[in-house]
Amino acid sequence: MPEQHHWPESHSEQTDVLPPVRVQPSPAPMSPHDVPPFQASSAYDEPTARWADEQPEAEPAPDRKKRSLRKAGLAAGAVVGVLGVLYLVDVLVSQGNVPRGVTVAGVEVGGMSRAAAEKKLRDEIEPRLNHPVQLKAGDVTTELEPAKAGLTPDWTKTLDAAGEQPINPVTRLTSFFGNREVGFTTQTDQKALTTAVDEVRGKVDQDPVEGSIKFDGATPAIVDAKQGRKLDQQAAVDQIVADWVKGKPIELPVAVTPVKVSPDAVKAAFEQAKAATSGPIVLKGEGKDATLTPVQVAAALRFEPAEDKLVGKVDNAKVAEAAGPQLKSTEKEGKDATIVFEGGKPTVHPSEDGKTVNWEPSLVPFVEVAQKQDGRELKLQYTVKPAKVTTEQANALGIKEVIGEFTTNGFATDSGVNIRMVAQKVNGAIVKPGDTFSLNGFTGPRGAAQGYVEAGVIKDGAPGREVGGGISQFATTLYNASYFAGLKNVEHKEHSYYISRYHKAREATVFQDHSGKSVIDLKFANDAQTGIAIQTAWTSKSITVKIWGTKRYQVDSVTGPDTNPTQPAEKAGPAQNCSPSNGAPGFTATDTRIIKDLNGREVRRETRTVKYNPQPKIICPGTPPA
Repeated sequence: MPEQHHWPESHSEQTDVLPPVRVQPSPAPMSPHDVPPFQASSAYDEPTARWADEQPEAEPAPDRKKRSLRKAGLAAGAVVGVLGVLYLVDVLVSQGNVPRGVTVAGVEVGGMSRAAAEKKLRDEIEPRLNHPVQLKAGDVTTELEPAKAGLTPDWTKTLDAAGEQPINPVTRLTSFFGNREVGFTTQTDQKALTTAVDEVRGKVDQDPVEGSIKFDGATPAIVDAKQGRKLDQQAAVDQIVADWVKGKPIELPVAVTPVKVSPDAVKAAFEQAKAATSGPIVLKGEGKDATLTPVQVAAALRFEPAEDKLVGKVDNAKVAEAAGPQLKSTEKEGKDATIVFEGGKPTVHPSEDGKTVNWEPSLVPFVEVAQKQDGRELKLQYTVKPAKVTTEQANALGIKEVIGEFTTNGFATDSGVNIRMVAQKVNGAIVKPGDTFSLNGFTGPRGAAQGYVEAGVIKDGAPGREVGGGISQFATTLYNASYFAGLKNVEHKEHSYYISRYHKAREATVFQDHSGKSVIDLKFANDAQTGIAIQTAWTSKSITVKIWGTKRYQVDSVTGPDTNPTQPAEKAGPAQNCSPSNGAPGFTATDTRIIKDLNGREVRRETRTVKYNPQPKIICPGTPPA
């Protein structure tokens, strides 16, 4: 057995002193199976400098663990030291720059100086800002002009929003591996932006439109439904401010309102429309029939949403318009009983009841009848329209004697035309007990279409001309007739300044605007138990009004003295057709109506005070001063 060699224990840990070299005699040739006691090339076991065949003494486990930890700590310390140096260098080098990984509106500016970052943002973003921003809201596409909408970029605040370089080492490390989008900061003119978005909303907002049926002549067609939509204005403003610099279309938030009627319900209504216009419909009248053609049926038929269906409806007026002329001979126009004055006395002309088609109940089954293939007929119902004043009522009104009468004179020829027109209209009017007579209401519009002409009026306190001028003289005459009949005054207004042919504080004016609407009216009530009738008599120089009824009162009029005189002021006349005048003073007047019964006992007194304005002195252009 080969001899085992060991270095003394005192040399086992030495690596800096080589042991003595033992010289061996040259070995004899060896066979491949011979095993040498040691390898010359491995005479020492580095780093302990032991012989290769020497077994070292086992090192204690705690010592080995301590030495491994010590080595790991040294290595970690070295790494931390290197990273610390790199961190400090990175902090110093990037100080004042935009944090790494920052993008603005898709433009990378991380790690750049603020000046360089702003330049890059301006170079890449600013060209976009000169073009309209495309907006999409549902199926609506429109554009918005940034400048008009009050949108201005704020480059400084945008970079401020990116923040400073982070101090946290972990944050700095992760910034190498990701991007962070920073919102673009915009200066906004809220009023301009709101106005611009309002314009967009006007194009976007629409109520839902239900599917329906339309007719081309007698041919029905389906009208497609449209869902409603409504722009969320505040959210749209926020979205525009956030995205307008990106150079891409902006999707605006839109709420959709669905339709209620399904396509199947629209198709069902379409089939009903085809059946309704498949042939004529006969309307059976009393003594004569009317026929509606398919085109006329289509014109009168419509389909309206009712919950989730379309329901057929008929336009009664359209049916009456088409069938009325054919049924005219089956109807009769009623007439009220009237009072005519024959031989100086009132006579009752009898009333006549009217008879007309009552369309509303008659056409209730119209839609149902229109769905039939055969028997497309509808029987009409008629209504008897009694006269408002029957013959019996007129005879019982007690219209037997004149209870009030008045005449005025002196009017121009053109005014006389209008006075005669209104007198003929009012002649024979009946006012039943408890009713109120309105002159404007009874005559209706008094314009050129009714035969009235232009004549003199008082307008804004000065003379003027209007169609229907002169009617105030008839109003004054009628007012005085009702005054002396003892009838109750309901409404009247005196002229703004005094006209000498009228009694002071006992006259009236009336006025309608150009549309025929009543502005100033004359009204009196029949507060008697019997009826009254109005008789008019016109000549080229005068107008007389008589009120017939059953006499109850004796009436006296007492006019008070003029008070509070006021002098006229000058007023420039019109440039054309000017008539100069010296004007007239204004004053205050009173009139007292004393009503007595037929035995002469006083029943009541009614005093009216009227302030007349001074009639202005009209100065025409070119008139020399007085």
